[in-house]
Amino acid sequence: MPRSSEIDQSPRTSESGCVGEVTFESITAVAAHDLSGCIIVTGMPGAGKSTVTGVAARLLPKAAQVKGDDMNQMIQSGYVGWMEAPTAEALRQDQLCNRNMCALANNFIDFGFVVLMDTVVADRAELDFFLALLSPRPVRLVVLAPGIDACRQRNRTRPVQEQFEFDEYERLEADMAREFGDVGWWLDTSALSPDETAEALVAQLCDRTAPLQPGWHAWLRQLHGV
Repeated sequence: MPRSSEIDQSPRTSESGCVGEVTFESITAVAAHDLSGCIIVTGMPGAGKSTVTGVAARLLPKAAQVKGDDMNQMIQSGYVGWMEAPTAEALRQDQLCNRNMCALANNFIDFGFVVLMDTVVADRAELDFFLALLSPRPVRLVVLAPGIDACRQRNRTRPVQEQFEFDEYERLEADMAREFGDVGWWLDTSALSPDETAEALVAQLCDRTAPLQPGWHAWLRQLHGV
């Protein structure tokens, strides 16, 4: 699975062919000009998705953070979490959350905002569901991957009201790697602060990963050679 924690600081060549002074501000300005659509930032609970997407959105000139937790908190009664029972209702409300995130993201994108979406994507089917609902807008995927131990430690150090009881780290990590370990940018953040992670994301995203193609018409694309 491709992972990287290094921030690329190599010189960039201008249209005139001259190499200018490289600063974070200059790299971010170029990257911001190239970014559009939705950036899905996923990872296991405790990976830092909410913090990183919030910081990254503030680094861009026109960006919005869309969080699955915010969608769920709109429900004032009858809420069933995705790890709770009854299972059928948990699955329905998880789909509702995903639909609401995409509807809100589409509105932001259509009005010129870049969207940083914070959510747990468990498998390729769920990723394709997002891609279908966000289509035809460009979507990129970033997987924050600090490792299971780091995720558990970060979850333990959260305020009590923000801690998330989760015992399926090994299973979720294996499922994510198997289902979409070959797509997007798997960013090893174990040695990076949230600010450093957000800066790397904004500055390097366009170089690290291209917009994704929905898997549900992969066969048709192959047939047409595109």
